[in-house]
Amino acid sequence: MAASRFRGDEVPDSGEQQTVGWKEYLDLPALGVFRLKAKVDTGARTSTLHVDSLRVLEVLPDGSERVEIDFRPDHRRPEWRVVAEARVLRRIRVVDSGGHPEVRPVIETELALGPVRKTVLVTLTDRSGMLFRMILGRKALEGDFRVDVSRKYLLRKWHPRRPRRPPGREEKE
Repeated sequence: MAASRFRGDEVPDSGEQQTVGWKEYLDLPALGVFRLKAKVDTGARTSTLHVDSLRVLEVLPDGSERVEIDFRPDHRRPEWRVVAEARVLRRIRVVDSGGHPEVRPVIETELALGPVRKTVLVTLTDRSGMLFRMILGRKALEGDFRVDVSRKYLLRKWHPRRPRRPPGREEKE
């Protein structure tokens, strides 16, 4: 899966890897998720995204499934809910950090992390008890990123915080 690069003069030379910290903001544009805080975990082979629920909409002729996923990307903002459709390619057996085996659905989606955009495989599971709603595993990182575990949010400039309006102040027309 080749990565495409963007933003003109801010992009590193071809072949140069981006350095990321142990936690970063990323986008999953195909799912409608932007500025998602993720833990970068080179100990995890696969990437994982939290879902509150998954509903099979249709089983496709090739055996894959079209599903609706419902999740809250930020535990601090429970009102922020995302409902998206994705195609489950297969289900795989994963052993979680507690040593418990689990069969998880796998989807393919676009990842935007700093100047790099690429297609990655992501497993879906309930991470509601975890601090990070997404784990970015080493398969998603390979070829494009190196990790500096002593730092965080090295690609923050790609995900500026949106200013919030004070309560009760309406936008002028």
